[in-house]
Amino acid sequence: MKPHSNLPHPHNQRLLRGQTPTYERLQARLAGDHTESLGPLILQCGWGRLLIGHTFSSPDKLAAELLNEQPGERDIALYVAAPQQVLAHAPQQLFLDPSDALRLWFTDYRPARRPFRGFRIRRVHSDDDWAAINRLYLSRGMLPVDPSKVTPRHQGGPAYWLAEDAETGTVIGTVMGINHAKAFRDPEGGSSLWCLAVDPQSSRPGVGEALVRHLIEHFMSRGLAYLDLSVLHGNQQAKSLYRKLRFRELPTFAVKCKNGINQSLFLGPGPEQGLNPYARIIVDEAHRRGIEVQVQDADAGLFTLTQGGRRIRCRESLCDLTSAVSMSLCQDKTLTHRALDRAGLRQPQQRLAGSAEENAAFLEEHGALVVKPVDGEQGQGVAVDLRTPEEVENAIAQAKQFDTRVILESYHAGQDLRIVVIGYEVVAAAIRRPAEVIGDGRHSIRKLIEAQSRRRQAATGGESRIPLDGETERTLAAAGFGYDDVLPSGQRLAVRRTANLHTGGILEDVTERLHPTLADAAIRAARALEIPVTGLDLLVTEADQPDYVIIEANERPGLANHEPQPTAERFVDLLFPLSRELLHRDNRDQPHPNEEAPA
Repeated sequence: MKPHSNLPHPHNQRLLRGQTPTYERLQARLAGDHTESLGPLILQCGWGRLLIGHTFSSPDKLAAELLNEQPGERDIALYVAAPQQVLAHAPQQLFLDPSDALRLWFTDYRPARRPFRGFRIRRVHSDDDWAAINRLYLSRGMLPVDPSKVTPRHQGGPAYWLAEDAETGTVIGTVMGINHAKAFRDPEGGSSLWCLAVDPQSSRPGVGEALVRHLIEHFMSRGLAYLDLSVLHGNQQAKSLYRKLRFRELPTFAVKCKNGINQSLFLGPGPEQGLNPYARIIVDEAHRRGIEVQVQDADAGLFTLTQGGRRIRCRESLCDLTSAVSMSLCQDKTLTHRALDRAGLRQPQQRLAGSAEENAAFLEEHGALVVKPVDGEQGQGVAVDLRTPEEVENAIAQAKQFDTRVILESYHAGQDLRIVVIGYEVVAAAIRRPAEVIGDGRHSIRKLIEAQSRRRQAATGGESRIPLDGETERTLAAAGFGYDDVLPSGQRLAVRRTANLHTGGILEDVTERLHPTLADAAIRAARALEIPVTGLDLLVTEADQPDYVIIEANERPGLANHEPQPTAERFVDLLFPLSRELLHRDNRDQPHPNEEAPA
């Protein structure tokens, strides 16, 4: 890749490496190249503005422009050489972003030694592409893009790329890049990376790395010299990738406006910092509405919400509005079965585990069974599609580790559907798919599972992982594999039979195409249990078909991972009806999109 003639000589590059980007240095370089300066550069990215700090002639001008941040947008000023001078002009409104700036000089770059398979990278070129990117951003808690606001590329604006699965065409990653030479005639030939995001549900390895490499190689082909990025100081997963690619720290800073959603960055972690994602999503929504939050036990997910004279205790989505009787009806699966049976809802045949002879007779009657503890959650002790008496008895012994009472149910093939009902209305529906891995022809299945499990843990705040236990081993054996076998390149293999999120399962939102019969069954089940917040688990042929059996009701459904459906919003609506926001949801405070780790 031939370097651009205006770029600094390699010897001068070494001199530039330790230098902080400043207005004075930029103007001197432009003058030396007899290039006219464009003045302060502001680029609209669709989620907010990028202010290129060293194109501003004074700290007060940069501070004043930052304060023009619009509601519902997130601005950031990068390349700020003297942040203390900027903050001095508006200390109550601005703060120093706790991010590290990193730079990769392209002379240090080394191409990948292995090909990335199973997906392709291309430019965004349609409304469907933007919609897919925004679904991905929302799933990562990021602000969506309004493409109508983006500065055009011929004016130096950003370019967006996406990664799509080669089999399904699903968008599984995205990244944004800016060519500094186009944007402000950068004499150093720089570029920058923003908004890297990878679908946490994707089982394709290396998507984040491939997107970063694609951007590097694209800008190298344009004759540029380096790529910069900003990453939160504590984002170790992203920083480990960047270290591998030979990025180095750059002595410059970023400044942002203070707002409700990024207050943890300038106030420090509060008591809610230790909450899991299922409690945190509710607490964050409460904060947005000005509802007081008191955390009693972060590890247990216990907190209290107060607004005016109304006070409600919660354990994640289980709250004071759910009665003890309704909770017990959900916890005891035999009581759940009887309550839903009285409501005329379709369910598997069920009985308590008895003697080996009784269990074998029930197996013979139905051909295949499911074994689960009477009182259990998160898929613990559940075994499915058991076809021999030996498998049934072994599964019963495992289930008894979680409850002395064990139930047997007739096995029904189908897709695992979770429907979240809040206030007796369907708020979200998602197909839950069991954990799977995709072979690369090199690594053992054990290594593939461990890598996929790490990605799931990182994407869910540690809530989802694939256990290397007897159930996983049995699932592999049924498919003719063992932990140490090497899966052929491109072959998909399910490694769990249950689709529980806590054991590595993934969610696909199907709310918009949910069949009315399924929605009606979920609402009838919630009313039969007299529970205002519940997650109904069904087995269905397809989300848009009417066939179903209800297999479980959860009194404390996880509200996270159902993006873009407003589960937390509807939950807080139920608790505090007067707090319903009048503004459109897109105009609220949301996280800034450059603060995501690659998966």
